[in-house]
Amino acid sequence: MTDATSNRGLLSAGSEAVEPGRRMSLSEGITRWRNGLSSGDIGSLPVVLGLIVITIIFQAQNSNFLSAQNLTNLILQMASIALISTGIVFILLIGEIDLSVAAIAGVGAMLIARLLAQDGNEIPWVLALVVAAIAAVVIGLVHGYFVARLGVPSLIVTLATFFILRGLVQGPIAGGTGLIRVTEPAIVGVANKFLSSGVSWALGIVAVLAYAAVLVLDDRATIAQGLTAQSTAALASRIGVAALLTLGLIAVTTSDRGLPLLAVILAFFVVGWTVVAERTRFGRHVYAVGGNAEAARRAGINVDRIKIACFVIGSFMAAVGGLVVASRLRSADNAIPVSNLLLNSIAAAVIGGASLFGGRGRVINALQGALVIGAVESGMGLLGWPSDRKFMVTGCILLLAVTIDTVTRRARQTSGR
Repeated sequence: MTDATSNRGLLSAGSEAVEPGRRMSLSEGITRWRNGLSSGDIGSLPVVLGLIVITIIFQAQNSNFLSAQNLTNLILQMASIALISTGIVFILLIGEIDLSVAAIAGVGAMLIARLLAQDGNEIPWVLALVVAAIAAVVIGLVHGYFVARLGVPSLIVTLATFFILRGLVQGPIAGGTGLIRVTEPAIVGVANKFLSSGVSWALGIVAVLAYAAVLVLDDRATIAQGLTAQSTAALASRIGVAALLTLGLIAVTTSDRGLPLLAVILAFFVVGWTVVAERTRFGRHVYAVGGNAEAARRAGINVDRIKIACFVIGSFMAAVGGLVVASRLRSADNAIPVSNLLLNSIAAAVIGGASLFGGRGRVINALQGALVIGAVESGMGLLGWPSDRKFMVTGCILLLAVTIDTVTRRARQTSGR
């Protein structure tokens, strides 16, 4: 065989290797979706259906449920839970749990308030945030070390830390006082500042265009790699739903006080951590460790390092949630660790769809779950229900979410997914 013939053969082989894929038809897409449902791959369907049912029930009972004021308040109320829950998703992905997140939030809030207290020893607010972040990272490193290196169950480690941090917040960090006022404008503005109409619409349009561009580029890359891409209808519907939700949110909030700055901060963290989890090597390793830690170790993944990193992320986001709580209340007190912040934050991740068994879930699940919890609490608040009913309803929703996770996991195992 001559060199020319050989080269033509190589070119032919190369062209076959990169032969473009195709786009599935609408009927193929519907068939694949049905097959996924039957095998336990239900995605966000339970959350969507749950939100629809919740909205119908509470709107029928009180017409103010879907008012602009109540929906804006809902964003402010659920933000701290959603932020903390984004960190919990990473911990759940590796099959672990963190019961200390509310205590870490309390430490972060109290540290910031203490360092900014107008007593002559206050420091710049940026430096106060850095100190709180460093404290949270150190706590995460301690958790990761005990769990990954020493093999202590995360349930016990984080429960012990919860009590330790609760004591620190009530004693040394608080400095003998139960409540410290937060007056720094930059900190108070985190949860109490609203953007102008022009800025809000500009951000919304840019966000929708960016999301559409990412989906289109992903589709083109899929086809270029010789794979089958989603149908045109599916692509258009995803962009359309995103545009409807984003621009609808802006229309509602601007008709009240405006788009909360906190909504932008929440979106920043959700998008940022989504990119980390789904588009980086670290994220792929997190899913691998959660799916099968031993297999991941044999594949060359540093399992201990991944676990430690996930605990650090969880602790850092807990401190961010504490900052939001301090900003919204304009104060920090030593009761934060004993509030229902812990239960709601963990429940949000699970209700949103993150699996307690590890290896399955998305960062967006935290936002979805927090929205469910926030909507339920908001609706019951409008109806004047007592707190005991709120706890019982939240517990029932959590039990239902875990049951769905368990049943669908068995279905996926049966179908080989």
